[in-house]
Amino acid sequence: MKKQMFVLFGVVGLALALAMPARAGDDLIESVAKGCKKELSTYCKDVTPGQGRILACLYAHGDKISGQCDYALYDAAVQLERFVAALVYVVNECDEDLEKYCANIAPGQGRLLDCLDKNKRKVSKRCKQAFEDVGAK
Repeated sequence: MKKQMFVLFGVVGLALALAMPARAGDDLIESVAKGCKKELSTYCKDVTPGQGRILACLYAHGDKISGQCDYALYDAAVQLERFVAALVYVVNECDEDLEKYCANIAPGQGRLLDCLDKNKRKVSKRCKQAFEDVGAK
C-alpha cells in the first residue's frame, strides 16, 4: 500500500510540477512537512530538497513511517489527484481558447491558466463554465 502511494504521489507530483500554481503546491508541501515532521527530521534531515529527493528518502524509510505521516502523504496524493482531474477538465473544455489566446505561452508554473485568466473576457462560455465548475477564479 505504501509503495503504491509513493508511486502515485511521485507521478502526480511530476504532473503538477508542470501546472500547479505555486501557492497550492506550497500548501501541500506544508501539510506533508507537518504530518511527517518526525520522519523528516529523523531520516531525511541531510537530504537536499528538490527533484523528488525528500519523497525518495521517505520511501526508503517506508517501513518506519508513522500513521500520521502515511496519512499526510495519502491526503496530499488525493488532493493532487483532484487538482489533476480539475486541470484536465479545464484544459479539455478550454482547448480552443488555449490555442487561440495562449499558443505562444510555455506550459508550467500555472502560466497557461494565468493566460486564460487574463483573457477571461474573450474565452468561450464553455471555458468560463469549466472554471466555474472547478471553483477556480
